[in-house]
Amino acid sequence: MRNSSLLKPAPALAAALALLSVFPPLLRAAEGDDLKLLREQLHALEQKILVLERKQELRDDDSAAAAKAAAKVTVNDKGFTLASADGANSLRLRGLVQLDARTFFNDNGITNNAFVLRRARLIAEGTFAKNFNFQLVPEFGGSSVSLVDATLGVNVSKELQFKFGRQKSPVGLELLQSDSWTFFNERSLVTNLVPNRDAGVLATGDLLGGRVNYSVGLFGGVADAASTTNTDFDNEKEAVARVFVSPFKDAAGSPVQGLSFGVAVSTGRAKTASGRTSGYRTDGQQTFFSYATTTIADGQNWRVAPQFNYRYGSFGALGEYVVSTVNVRPSATGPKRELQNKAWQLSAGYVLTGEDSSYNGVVPRSNFDFAAGTWGAVEVAARYANLRIDDGAFPVYASAASNANEATSLGLGLNWYLSKTVRFTFDFYQTQFGFAPGAPAVSNAPVLRQDERALITRFQVSF
Repeated sequence: MRNSSLLKPAPALAAALALLSVFPPLLRAAEGDDLKLLREQLHALEQKILVLERKQELRDDDSAAAAKAAAKVTVNDKGFTLASADGANSLRLRGLVQLDARTFFNDNGITNNAFVLRRARLIAEGTFAKNFNFQLVPEFGGSSVSLVDATLGVNVSKELQFKFGRQKSPVGLELLQSDSWTFFNERSLVTNLVPNRDAGVLATGDLLGGRVNYSVGLFGGVADAASTTNTDFDNEKEAVARVFVSPFKDAAGSPVQGLSFGVAVSTGRAKTASGRTSGYRTDGQQTFFSYATTTIADGQNWRVAPQFNYRYGSFGALGEYVVSTVNVRPSATGPKRELQNKAWQLSAGYVLTGEDSSYNGVVPRSNFDFAAGTWGAVEVAARYANLRIDDGAFPVYASAASNANEATSLGLGLNWYLSKTVRFTFDFYQTQFGFAPGAPAVSNAPVLRQDERALITRFQVSF
């Protein structure tokens, strides 16, 4: 007979079996709590990461906005420029310094050899709200400080811009060229017959994709080769118009692509001695004609000036012809007479080092650097010019004994561009004079007793 007690589990074993029966659910419950806690912690961590990422994005956006709004400073051969990030507002400072040495040959002892600070300008230009601008150009060269240009501009479009203030009158082509980049260090005889700076308003613009440039203005009116003062209290004003076309501008590779030509005209009225020129000058800047001090302007004056500019590779040429008409009296009550003075010039240059010739100057492929063996760019130039005074000016309105009635000039030049900003020029001029009927065999003016032969060298810094 079996012992039934062996079939019953011991109490300890029973307790263990009971514990094992309930442990898995407890273990599963504990694991569920841990996973829930872990998920909550991961979720919180994700939220913190998202917050940190958003803060970093905001910081990056602020940095980008600050960089975008920061002013831009540029220093190059165009000067010192401070501009807003969007380019709508800017301020630029530029400069021009020209030091000349003038030497005259066979001048019979005339005291005219000199060193001359020809120009010394600090130029301020600015743009505001993209479409408004100004320019202020004081002159510290010469014998006194003066104001060269002072303008305010409004840019409506490429086809229409307005310029108000003291500025170049748009008649002479060579005059309109920058003082820094003419073929010769002094402009030709033709520039004697056109107005220089005048105060007024000018409308200008480019049409037909830049193939046509026009200018129309109303100015106070100045005499030949003269510049206005800062005021103009009279009723005699002058209208000016100019059209300059480049019909082959888009004909890439064509020999005529760089041909431009046009005509400028002016008309107005002038009175008093300020309405006629104070004198016409040679290439050497010596006066060869001036009216009698009692002569005054009184009546209509007008000018017409056909002109052209041509550039093809290293070759450049510029020409113009000017007729200037003025009505004068020998005194306030003397008889009036219309005088017509005429001048023309043809100049050309060739860049020996192969760079392109340009109305806006030659840019060397490499700047002068003795150590590197680079020499900049070299250009040769030649010019022929003639100016003739109306014979009717003599002897009533001007003295035939102390004035020439004609000047004919030949110029030869060498331009050395050490960089875009630095230039040496070496120019030789010879000017012959003609005289009106009745002039004495030997002029009363020492300057006119022989041909003018002048060597003018210039060291220039322009930026």
